[in-house]
Amino acid sequence: MNLLSKFKNQRVLITGHTGFKGSWLTLWLTHLGADVVGISKDIPTSPSNFLANHLKKKINHHILDIRDKQKLEKIIKRYKPDYIFHLAAQSLVKKSYIKPMHTFETNSLGTLNLLEILRDYNNRKICSIVIITSDKSYRNLELDRGYKETDIIGGYDPYSASKACAELMIQSYLKSFLLDKKNLRISVARAGNVIGGGDWSEDRLIPDCIKSVLNKKKLIVRFPNSTRPWQHVLEVLYGYMCLALKQKKEKKINGNAFNFGPNNKSSITVLDLIKKMKKKWKIINWKITRLKKGEYESKLLKLNSSKIYKFIKWKCFLSTDQTLDMVINWYKIYLNNKKMNMYDYSVNQIKDFEKIIKKKNR
Repeated sequence: MNLLSKFKNQRVLITGHTGFKGSWLTLWLTHLGADVVGISKDIPTSPSNFLANHLKKKINHHILDIRDKQKLEKIIKRYKPDYIFHLAAQSLVKKSYIKPMHTFETNSLGTLNLLEILRDYNNRKICSIVIITSDKSYRNLELDRGYKETDIIGGYDPYSASKACAELMIQSYLKSFLLDKKNLRISVARAGNVIGGGDWSEDRLIPDCIKSVLNKKKLIVRFPNSTRPWQHVLEVLYGYMCLALKQKKEKKINGNAFNFGPNNKSSITVLDLIKKMKKKWKIINWKITRLKKGEYESKLLKLNSSKIYKFIKWKCFLSTDQTLDMVINWYKIYLNNKKMNMYDYSVNQIKDFEKIIKKKNR
């Protein structure tokens, strides 16, 4: 039996369900037959993957800010979810320089609100929770080896620092209050640079590349030599879902943090990724620009994912070329007819990915 089929008829609460990763997770879970409850502050981008896939009518859709503890608690108590995926965040490094306080309030205090609600959570059935932070939670020392879960937490830019703060809060609440609660299973997921169709966020490589194609302009590249662990959004979400299912049955997973990163072959520079895209889509062009004063982003960032493989046998299945084919094909279909309901096409990508998983796991 497909492990993910266990989500059928289960109630799943997703914070940040209208974002890029959140909308793909929402889509996948609706496809699996889950009863999805979504919480988001707004539709964060235009265009939007959430809207392109017409997801609003397929779920219990709620607009609220996770900084509002009272409203968040009301939703959790009302729906009594079997699973919670906490993805709501201000997720852009560049924006964190413009709105640092908002970034800390959303990423750190928003997570604190959830933890405080869980501290008083008294529903009898077990709720399995995965809190998504970031690979940028680590204090980046430009190490050539992949960061392990035992490495030091702490970021330089406001976004990374806000995620590191959230991590410290999580560990404090786990050890002080939550690990002893029989009705909760909680783990932390740290992923690298996730790409896929439907991402329209500002200052991200793939969306900026697509926008440059639309506007018939050259892509502005700020960090050509930065190495990142590129992976398709479905690979990471598959890991999150498997983790949520496994920890509900295996208590030894409870309270752990896990890296979700690709193999070393998928950790390539920004410029190398653009060149690979150029080979697949000839109309892509770019130019390299200098950083603005005060801007900082890590040059080298890799994750060691051996721990998550040990616990639940998760690993990345797609090559960089397979990942880029899926990304480019999604955008080509969308751009050919922007009014098209992308749900069926997106579900077909999920089905194709599930076939790859099944084949590799034989």
